[in-house]
Amino acid sequence: MTVRESASAAAGPGADEVELRLEDHRVELTGYCYRMLGSAFEAEDAVQETLVRAWRASGRFEGRSSLRSWLYRIATNVCLDSLDAGKRRARPMDLSPASHADAALPATTAESMWVEPVPDVRVVPSAGDPADVVVARESIRLAFVAALQHLPPRQRAVLILREVLAWRASETAELLGTTVASVNSALQRARATLAGAGLDTSRAAPAPVMDQGRQALLDRYVDAFERYDLDSLTSLLHEDATLSMPPYPLWLRGHEDIRGWFLGTGIGCAGSRLLPVTANGSPGFAQYRVSDDGGHRPWALQVLEISGDRITGLNAFLDTARLFPLFGLPSELPRRP
Repeated sequence: MTVRESASAAAGPGADEVELRLEDHRVELTGYCYRMLGSAFEAEDAVQETLVRAWRASGRFEGRSSLRSWLYRIATNVCLDSLDAGKRRARPMDLSPASHADAALPATTAESMWVEPVPDVRVVPSAGDPADVVVARESIRLAFVAALQHLPPRQRAVLILREVLAWRASETAELLGTTVASVNSALQRARATLAGAGLDTSRAAPAPVMDQGRQALLDRYVDAFERYDLDSLTSLLHEDATLSMPPYPLWLRGHEDIRGWFLGTGIGCAGSRLLPVTANGSPGFAQYRVSDDGGHRPWALQVLEISGDRITGLNAFLDTARLFPLFGLPSELPRRP
């Protein structure tokens, strides 16, 4: 739905131009709201609300600040209102110790508990300074977004604006209606919290490069998974690699338990097919399990975490009814010839 349709406003002179100017900021605003909220769906709702509010107030916009700054102010208020209830999204690893392969599968929990994956194309602008694009991808990694959820909402906003978007302290203070000293203090506290989680908030933090070695690793992963060769698959994993499966709170660590899981409770994954996706600045795959008719049905949206020449995290999100349409994925795969 367009901004104008959502606003239910009559189209006056220059309406098309106003809408186009607002839409120019949708992707970067969605990235900002995603980091704040930890959900692609909530982020898109927040941005739609932001643009609708801006559309309705466009006649009163006096230009004392840039249109971009004005939109970020509205988006920040929308996010802070959403976070007032104190809810925080997390990853399974944040909430409980690792389980073992023979653990009983627990009941699923509400999707609103979990940090959700997001397609890069929805939150990373395709144009602009290449260094800024690198930072944008690095700052939507699952671990980074999950760590942001530990911060109080206003600290979260300060850190994103200052460290990710490189706003000046004075600009951030004006947006939040506070002082430069308060912004600097909030930034220091936020940095300390993330440093405790082992995360670097510097804009110079290196992002993974998709070189030939990394592509070869992904090709071996697809081959091993589709053949269901668990020896080959686990050889690609770091010895402390993790497997998580939201909305199940259970998670596993290490070769023995991950291999045991796929040969036990997860044996239904045998015969799966994988389609590549890009999510959270990382490589990933849409996993389709074999169906009764010999075709393949959606099962999980996998987001891989990689360090060096090994996979360190396999995050399988099972809410395919919402996630596969978000990523533009087919609802089924036909039988192979």
